[in-house]
Amino acid sequence: MDSVKNGQDTPAAFVDEVQPAAEPAPAAPQPPVSDRDALLKERNELQELLVRRQAEFENYRRRVERERSELFEFASMDSVKALLPMLDDFERALRVESADKEYARGMELIYQRIYESLKKLGLEPISTEGAKFDPHLHHAVDMVDTKDHPDQAILKEYQRGFYFKNRLVRPAMVQVAVNQ
Repeated sequence: MDSVKNGQDTPAAFVDEVQPAAEPAPAAPQPPVSDRDALLKERNELQELLVRRQAEFENYRRRVERERSELFEFASMDSVKALLPMLDDFERALRVESADKEYARGMELIYQRIYESLKKLGLEPISTEGAKFDPHLHHAVDMVDTKDHPDQAILKEYQRGFYFKNRLVRPAMVQVAVNQ
């Protein structure tokens, strides 16, 4: 045991536990100027790439949000479009004279309620009175050769056209004057 205390003939188990003091790490060698410039250039390119990717992601996020809001805004468009034939039927029924005035008044009130409800949702009629034919807004069902009206003037409306939140839902079916 005395040899162990004096540091002589130390068993192998004790040798592994003793570690010399760590030497300070040598300073990292500075890269040559050309390597340093290349690294700075690469860093700048990566920063530019990062900025571009962030901008692309932000644009993507805005586009998805816009599309999502449009989806919610125009989701009811198909339902409104399905109700338009019923609105047309009410208009035709109101044009017919009825012997029962109370019945006619009831039909008119129902029509007004439906029309006002659809209007609150965003339905707007296309005005054809005194308008010139526009193929984007009107569907020419009949063309009449006449000298009494200007060329391409709308003479008669067969079916009303509608916008829904400033988008065309249905073009108006019209009769158009043609001058030859």
